[in-house]
Parts: sequence; structure tokens; C-alpha cells
Amino acid sequence: MNRPRLVVAGTHSGVGKTTISIALMRALSQTGLRVQGFKVGPDYIDPSYHAVATGRASYNLDSWMAAPDIVREIFDRASRSCDISIIEGVMGLFDGKDALSNTGSTAAVCTLLEAPVLLVIDAAASARSAAAVVHGFQTFDPKVKIAGVIANRVAGAGHFDLVRTAIESSCGVPVVGYLPPYADATLPERHLGLVPAAEQGSLDEWLDGLAANLIQTVDIAAVSRLAQAANLWIPQAPQVFLQAASAEKATIAIAHDEAFNFYYQENLDLLRFYGAKLLPFRPLDNEPVPWAADGLYLGGGFPEVFLERLAKADQAFASLRSAVEAGIPVWAECGGMMLLADAIVDTSGNRFDMAGVLPVTVEMTERLAGFGYREFEMAPGSFLEDVGGRVRGHEFHYSRIMSAEASLPPAYVIHQGEKRRLEGFSQGSVIAGYTHIYFPSHPEMAAQFVQRCADWRLAAGRS
Repeated sequence: MNRPRLVVAGTHSGVGKTTISIALMRALSQTGLRVQGFKVGPDYIDPSYHAVATGRASYNLDSWMAAPDIVREIFDRASRSCDISIIEGVMGLFDGKDALSNTGSTAAVCTLLEAPVLLVIDAAASARSAAAVVHGFQTFDPKVKIAGVIANRVAGAGHFDLVRTAIESSCGVPVVGYLPPYADATLPERHLGLVPAAEQGSLDEWLDGLAANLIQTVDIAAVSRLAQAANLWIPQAPQVFLQAASAEKATIAIAHDEAFNFYYQENLDLLRFYGAKLLPFRPLDNEPVPWAADGLYLGGGFPEVFLERLAKADQAFASLRSAVEAGIPVWAECGGMMLLADAIVDTSGNRFDMAGVLPVTVEMTERLAGFGYREFEMAPGSFLEDVGGRVRGHEFHYSRIMSAEASLPPAYVIHQGEKRRLEGFSQGSVIAGYTHIYFPSHPEMAAQFVQRCADWRLAAGRS
């Protein structure tokens, strides 16, 4: 079957992949196409812009966190009802988990999906040399098909003619357009990348302007033709969504506001698939945990940006303590863990009280304190210990545990080669840690979390 798809990849980080991907998604949507966005790698922020640009939730595709068949399944499910898929790459095309393979890279996803590549290059202050760059990417891995090129940071039409002529004559691939160095094409950044879309307010005017700029110098019809030329898509037997979805059996409240919004759409889909009704609430606005909640999923985000406001959320804090005291199952990741702590200390030494569920104090740091893929299993004593097996995810944070009660059991055992280390906290019905779980790597973990919530619901006498 025809499943038009195109990977927007770059020669390196910062070359303009995100700006161009978002602009393409918006411009193609404006033509009436149903556009599905994807992001390679463990990223929450770029997909939040995809969702606004297309009006559809964006999905992550990661060849390290998920097995190849699962990556294909995630793409297949999300792209069924769309006209074209735009897949934004990560870092440089061949950059991934290590220096000796394509694992975790954009190239790995291109190969798994048999997706053509639209390569973004930085053409500033270059002409024929741009062709040498493209040629190197063309020949590095014959399984990765460079189908077209967009030249970024081009000085003007004359410069573009030089770059296009050099690439098309030497490499035999079309250069479908260029972008000048827009002064208004960038968005505010933070240490984890872009500022999340949830903090930006309305982005429609900015997105429309970005698309309008793009179509002046990029041939959108040519981009669409590249996607249409992708190999026929052959769906495979599902590996994750194996049977009919379960009937709704538990309500899981999800912290979702400007401070807490880091969730993989795949994780949310799996929780729903196994019978969860997801109910958002806004701790930052002092909203309490919904009364109907049978479980809590507290994702990451940037609580440190809103500490003064968050510290006043006494009603939300009280409801979190009450929920935990009642034994509701809780899964808290990174920022969500910080929300449950006694306090967060900012980089100036100011202390801000949090919910006080965990006897832990978190200190913000100026430098990256944790980064990378993680493979782990539940630590002994966790309420999900009996699920067994290893799960994959990632860690990325600018904070550290300043102090913690010594008797507090860990949540995870992280495997790093032959080494093991303990991470996070497990206290009664609470699992909390820095690691962001990727449920497709171990779907049974999602199924059992929902089941624990359903068990609590039954024990609490709720219908």
C-alpha cells in the first residue's frame, strides 16, 4: 500500500531540522493534506510543536528504546489515517547511541521504514563544497537513500543557484529549495532544547509565518513528490497492540500543564489500550488530583521554571499526599518526582517546598547532571517488581538529589554494561525516579500499571 513518508535529516545538530520540519508540516497541512509528524529519538519538546503544526499528536521512533518491529508498528498505527508523514531526525543523520553503528540514529529509522531522506545542509559561505558534503552523506551507507536536499542559511537566489547547480550536477539529487537566515524563525531555547510548546501560548501566527516564508523558497510540491516516491509500505503483524483494546477499567490522572508535559504519545496510547481513562489535571494552577483518579502518572517537564508559582499549590500538594496515603498507584518521572519531593533548591540556593510525599530534597544544577539511554528493571520491593524483565528509557536533567532519607528503597536497578546502579525511590504505591520509561520497550509494564490502578479501584469500592 502507498504510505507517503519523508525523513527530514541534517548533517549535524543545529542545522535547522526542527524549523524546516515544522514549517513543512504546517505548509503541507495548509494544502489540505492530513500530515502526521514523527520525531526520531527520545524527545518530548519537538513533538509538541509538530502537534500544533499538524493538529495531530506526534510520535517518537527510536531504534534503541524499541525493537525494529515495534518501531515499524508505531509508524504504521500513527500513519494509517494520514496523507503524508514527515519524520524529523535527531542530531546528524548517522549520529546515534555509539560511534560504530547506526543504532538510535536517524539513519536506522530511515532503513527500518524504507523512507527517503530530505537532507538539510548548512550552505552558509559555501558553493561547490556543498556538493562534497552531500556526496559524503550519499555514499556513507548505501541503505540510506538521500532523495533531496534543502539548503539552509543561503544568502539569496544567486547563492542558491550556485549551490543547487553544484549538488544536482555532482550528486544527481534535486535541491528542492533553500531558506535564508530568518531573524524571526527561531524560538526560545533552554538547556533541554526548545522551550516546550505548552509554554508558548498560541503559536498559530508564528507557524503560519514560518510556512509562508518556506513556500517562497521551497518547492512544496517537489517535497510531496519525494514522499510519494517512497517504497510501498507492507504492514506486519503487531508486536505491541496484539489484541482488541481492553475495556475501560481504571482512571489515571496525568499532571499536564506548563510545568509538566513530557509524555510519549506511545506511552499514553498503551495505557489507554490496556484500559486506562486518562484524566489531565494542572498542579501548577493548584488543581487537586481528580476525585475519580485510581492512579497517577506524573511526567517530566520544567518545574524549576515555575518554582515560586508551584510552591503556592497547597491544594494540589495536599491532594497528592492524600492520594498516596490512600494507596493509589503513582508513577513519577523526573519533574514528576521533583513535584513529590519535600523541596526543590534552585541554583541560587533558594528553597521551595513541594508536595512532601517523598523525604527527598532536589537541587538544581548549572551543568547537565544526567544524560543518556537507560536499561533497567524494577528494584526489589517496588509494587511492580513481579512484572520482571528489563525496560528501556532515557535520562536528561539539570538537577540532583541533594538529600534523601537513607531508608528509602530504590525504584530501579539500572544496567550499564557489566555495572549496576540503583536509581529513584519506591515507597509503598509510589515509583519515582529520574528515568523516563518507554512503555513500548516492555508493554507488560504498562498493562500491569493499569491493572494495579484497577485493583485499587476495586478495593476502594468504586464502580
